[in-house]
Amino acid sequence: MEAISHAGAAVGVRTDHGVVLAAEKKILSKLLETGTSSEKMHKLDDHLGVAVAGINSDANILINSARLTAQRYLMTYQEPVPMEQLVQTLCDQKQGYTQYGGLRPFGVSFLFGGWDKNCGFQLYQSDPSGNYAGWMATAIGANATAAQAILKTEYKEGMTLLEAKQLATKVLKQTMDSTKLEAEKVEMSEVGWVNAETKENVEYRVLQTKELTALCDEANAEAEAKAAAGKK
Repeated sequence: MEAISHAGAAVGVRTDHGVVLAAEKKILSKLLETGTSSEKMHKLDDHLGVAVAGINSDANILINSARLTAQRYLMTYQEPVPMEQLVQTLCDQKQGYTQYGGLRPFGVSFLFGGWDKNCGFQLYQSDPSGNYAGWMATAIGANATAAQAILKTEYKEGMTLLEAKQLATKVLKQTMDSTKLEAEKVEMSEVGWVNAETKENVEYRVLQTKELTALCDEANAEAEAKAAAGKK
């Protein structure tokens, strides 16, 4: 839990049109090539993604296990794995490591965002103990309590996917230590319809720098306007 509380914040917002996952990216060096890998966002299947807070090496083991489970289900039944079934399988594995003295729990929390034909778009949070629960909006990692307080106030049912992205960006802006939110310090992904009108296919997509820059600039401008209004 200590590793998770010191990890960068991760935020999830669910809407009727998709699920948004956003996280603070800890940049170790300006020489690091950020476009080749993702620190916080990972794809589990075409319809399912996950955001990580905690020890990345532990997360990689569980993520690889979840990917194998998803592909085995697809090979056996010729359809994507139901989201909660995959989450439960992964959480069972995490819970098993809490039962024996010679093993330590996985030091990682997850936010799962995805879709299946049974329940539509879903957002789940899991902790190292193996517990999980469904949420409309939630946060893990550093300043999670403050982030959840903002989400509780700002979240509204019937939000669009764009409004969910704006809300997730706003939460990161208010919970991160830096005064100005920059695109290079944020990772964001979404699970949504390929075509919103036909609603035939769902895809997992990581937002590119151009999209993140626009969202960050909007969040910074809103914060500056709010601060200026408070001084008057």
